[in-house]
Amino acid sequence: MEAFFVSMVVVAVGEIGDKTQLLALLLATRFRRRVPIVVGILVATLANHSLAGALGAWLRNLVPAGWLRWIVAGTFLVMALWALRPDRIEERRAEGEGALRVFAVTTVAFFLVEMGDKTQIATVALAAQFGNLAAVIAGTTLGMLVADAPVVWLGRVAAAKISLRLARFVAAALFVALAVVALFLG
Repeated sequence: MEAFFVSMVVVAVGEIGDKTQLLALLLATRFRRRVPIVVGILVATLANHSLAGALGAWLRNLVPAGWLRWIVAGTFLVMALWALRPDRIEERRAEGEGALRVFAVTTVAFFLVEMGDKTQIATVALAAQFGNLAAVIAGTTLGMLVADAPVVWLGRVAAAKISLRLARFVAAALFVALAVVALFLG
């Protein structure tokens, strides 16, 4: 039980203000479909944190730390450019998007954005510390939902008042800031 509770608290606290929480808000304002978004977050987190527990240590040993910093920074810059690109979903505020499409977009986006994230790295460390992978994955997944699900529900309330163009620029600026942090403080 200790592995579960420690993992849940570490990830819930670590997720506050994180880029995946921003992604949850952006998805909620674009799609306005709460249940498929939350289920997508759940599935993506389970998959990502399962892989983190299994592959995290191997990747840390495979990629030199100096290279990893550049790879992470480059990924954030690509995400910044992607955030600036409007898509057809924005044009119609995604009111009519099907639940399966919203689920799929959320799952893929969350899985990719969570790669190399501090909560993913925390999952690797927690699995190594406790040696109970199932409890750690369950705890980190619940921690992610504790932090992100309320953002999805509150995002719907704010959706009508949020400019998606402004949200794109804010997201791009945050991803650029994360790239700078990865390069110079990572």
